[in-house]
Amino acid sequence: MYETFFGLSGKPFQLNPDPAFFFGSRGHKRAFAYLQYGVHQSEGFIIITGEVGAGKTTLVRSLLEQIDPNQLVAAQLVTTQLDAEDLLRSVAIAFGLPTKALDKAHLLAELEAFLLSLVPQGKRALLIVDEAQNLTGRSIEELRMLSNFQLGSQGLLQSFLIGQPELRLLMQGPELQQLRQRVTASYHLGPMDRAETQAYIEHRLRHVGWSSDPKFEPTAFDVIYSFSAGIPRRINTLCNRLLLAAALSEQHEITTASVEATAEEIRTELSAGAPAAESPSLAEENLDAHRPSEHEAGLGLEERVVRLERAMTVTLDLLQQIRRHTLMPSPRPSDQVKS
Repeated sequence: MYETFFGLSGKPFQLNPDPAFFFGSRGHKRAFAYLQYGVHQSEGFIIITGEVGAGKTTLVRSLLEQIDPNQLVAAQLVTTQLDAEDLLRSVAIAFGLPTKALDKAHLLAELEAFLLSLVPQGKRALLIVDEAQNLTGRSIEELRMLSNFQLGSQGLLQSFLIGQPELRLLMQGPELQQLRQRVTASYHLGPMDRAETQAYIEHRLRHVGWSSDPKFEPTAFDVIYSFSAGIPRRINTLCNRLLLAAALSEQHEITTASVEATAEEIRTELSAGAPAAESPSLAEENLDAHRPSEHEAGLGLEERVVRLERAMTVTLDLLQQIRRHTLMPSPRPSDQVKS
């Protein structure tokens, strides 16, 4: 809706990951370099962790866009709570293999045969496991066993594990010692700083044809950073609301006051929808991102942010339609059909 008002070619702050909007902050560039390094190494495990909304999925999709399908067969698996055998079945399905009525032994045989069939074609296999923090220790150990598939000294499967900070804790378990020895590189994607936050916002706006409309007060970026703590998804949520509100008010400037008001509205709405024990502000949530209790609270907040943003978008679209209808001129008496 606001795209037309500001003369933009698209929606700059959508919540769905889109590699077209990839922004290379210092952290994102380094994480992406680790993924590229892993592709070239063609062995071992690469582990990337980051907070909810940090941009991990966008990194993966950007990498997949650069992969040559004539050289690398990539499969992406978004995990839930999978036990070891279900994980094997999911991996086989991700690579397009039939799994019906196959037990574990036959699943492993099918996977090994598939991986071996790629070698004469000059191809390799890459498995990307997203939300890997949801895996059990036994499931991760099963992935390590898959990495044992070899042809001579050449490994047949490389795996990237992408997940939230809990994955790092999971990897420290004594049962995963052998897998840790096969980790080629590991990186934690942290939040952006204040300067990167502003550059990120301007980057996304320019991608859709922004020419300083709307104009941002310089201190408005300070408030956006304070609210979002440099997390891309939170920035998108707040900025999307800001542009919607500005368009409805026919304002062409994003002021510090408007950012503060909108940020407070979001905090209030999120707090109102959460139980008393789970209603910290986003700023409080970021005091210590590594404490499990606060991270769990953050997951709930992020889910509510996503739902709230979608609901507000629909509501504001309807309000704009009503507004356009009420501003339409009434028909002249001569234009009305006489009874």
